Amino acid sequence: MFITIKWALIVMVALRLLSGLIEISAAFLMLRLNSVEKAVAINAALALIGPTIFLLSIIIGLIGMSDKLSVSKFLFIGAGVLLIFIGIKK
Repeated sequence: MFITIKWALIVMVALRLLSGLIEISAAFLMLRLNSVEKAVAINAALALIGPTIFLLSIIIGLIGMSDKLSVSKFLFIGAGVLLIFIGIKK
């Protein structure tokens, strides 16, 4: 029996692995540079990468499920993602 994996799932997993690799690499870079100022700059860059990966994963997942979801469910999911970003910002 063959297991089929949807392309959307593979891309979402790859994005999360990439995000984790970037985070770990940034941590080692902070240690190597041994400077609080440079660590803050690296952390600021990570603050841009995290939400970007999150949004891309959500979008790809929704594209992968587009044939199974109604428009109202898409709106509910979109509202949930928007509320997450509002909650993070404040």
